[in-house]
Amino acid sequence: MNEFALKYGCNPHQKPARIYMEGGRELPLQILNGRPGYINFLDALNAWQLVSELKEALGLPSAASFKHVSPTSAALGLPLSDTLKKACFVDDVPGVDDSPLACAYARARGTDRMCSFGDWVALSDVCDVTTARLIKREVSDGVIAPGYEPEALEVLKLKRKGNYNIVQIDPAYVPDPVEHKQVFGITFEQGRNDVRISAEHLKNIVTENKDLPESAVRDLIVSLITLKYTQSNSVCFAKDGQAIGVGAGQQSRVHCTRLAGSKADTWHLRQHEKVLNLPFLPTLGRPDRDNVIDGYINGNEEDVTAEGNWQKYFTCQPAPLTAEEKRAYLSTLSGVSLGSDAFFPFSDNIERAHASGVSYVAQPGGSIRDDAVIECCNRYGMVMAFDGLRLFHH
Repeated sequence: MNEFALKYGCNPHQKPARIYMEGGRELPLQILNGRPGYINFLDALNAWQLVSELKEALGLPSAASFKHVSPTSAALGLPLSDTLKKACFVDDVPGVDDSPLACAYARARGTDRMCSFGDWVALSDVCDVTTARLIKREVSDGVIAPGYEPEALEVLKLKRKGNYNIVQIDPAYVPDPVEHKQVFGITFEQGRNDVRISAEHLKNIVTENKDLPESAVRDLIVSLITLKYTQSNSVCFAKDGQAIGVGAGQQSRVHCTRLAGSKADTWHLRQHEKVLNLPFLPTLGRPDRDNVIDGYINGNEEDVTAEGNWQKYFTCQPAPLTAEEKRAYLSTLSGVSLGSDAFFPFSDNIERAHASGVSYVAQPGGSIRDDAVIECCNRYGMVMAFDGLRLFHH
């Protein structure tokens, strides 16, 4: 297959639409089920690059949840604690511990569950049955992987009344070194961003504290590879082998940091004892639980614990999670890693990062205010490396 006709482009009125290979070459993928759309393929191909690079860099199965051409999270296949299983809604699934790929998916899908609603999934390894069963339970548009176990494929084909999008990609495919795109009828050409991010990029430590443990090196690599496929401007908070807060597509760097930091805070607070033990009605679906948890933590559109509201969600009225309780919980955090796709122009980014437990930072450096940013890191005892990489992605 050297081309595939799409129903439409980004929007229903944008027709015709297709994906194809120049020169009549075969596409490096197969559509095993469903009919993916234009945005589906943008998510799938960006997400595949992310997870395959994570696997190459860190040697562990990896997964990503993508939505509107940016990752909500990406994660490595590290074991899950009982608390994480409960926070990720997988504590009732047998066999998760036996599948590193399932652990990676549970982490990636469980990080920012509201933003992952209707996501595209990418897996670095052949999809096994346990991972397929986890995917089947979530609202998702499709999945891309280098292969599928026969039983896993049958499980996935049952999603969306048999219309779930399942794509298999050739893991040996290497694109041309020069890429092209059109905007307003004008063709742009550039060399692919083929930089391979590794621990070597974290050697230039510019702070007084130079103690960068292996766990932080791993998390900074997770953060930077995630940023490589995130719409810019962007920053990424990471902890324990997963991206826990992605701030994508903001015009101001500090707005990226605030957005990502608030998502990281929500991720941590999902593991608060009060949140883990919310008395949900057994009839309340998983997406509704996600919305209620977010409202409970962040106090959004309604007070879900108020009289007249709680009865819609809970078997009994839960006590609110107070601002004091949240501050006390978040103040205990440390060891979080933060990557940025371009330099920090002001130290306000570091101040905001500190509030979310950041201990390790990677950024390109090169701002005229680098000294002020370094001084702020020194004040909080952070370790900061200048990686010399700008990772804009558009």
